[in-house]
Amino acid sequence: MKIKSSLSVVIRIVLWLGMIFGGIGWSLLEDLEKKETLFYSIPFHIISFIVGVILMRLAFHAAAVGGKELAKSGRDCDLPRLETNKLVTEGIYSMMRHPMLFGLVLIPISIAFLLGSPTFITVVAPFEVLFIIFMVLIFEEMECKKKFGDAYLEYSKRVPMVCLRRECLWRLFLK
Repeated sequence: MKIKSSLSVVIRIVLWLGMIFGGIGWSLLEDLEKKETLFYSIPFHIISFIVGVILMRLAFHAAAVGGKELAKSGRDCDLPRLETNKLVTEGIYSMMRHPMLFGLVLIPISIAFLLGSPTFITVVAPFEVLFIIFMVLIFEEMECKKKFGDAYLEYSKRVPMVCLRRECLWRLFLK
């Protein structure tokens, strides 16, 4: 099987998957070893699972919204999936520069709630969220500046990395 993405994208996906699955394993072992009382609570698991499902749906919706915009406007030739060669500044990208990655931040949190792991919810997921934000700040921003040059610098002055205004979140998660 040949992968049709840049090495940078592949490395980020592998790191992200490693974090998720490593976090699942470590947090479950911690919860079982500590005999964490919430981990054995059925009401906690019911509520936690419902929260996890809602957050996962929001995360995938955000990724879909951002992905559709990129697929529609970000390529002018046959490029691999997750790659662009045009700066997209319309749709959700007129409100925030990284909507798909904003949705990705919700995935570790939603997995933590789906598992009902107190350790994952309170320790691992926040760490993974910070790591994703770090990857966006360092790698994604750097690649965009290199790929799109002055146009991206101008765009970044006008549009924040993420936007927490109600209309932005509505468009990203619910529209």
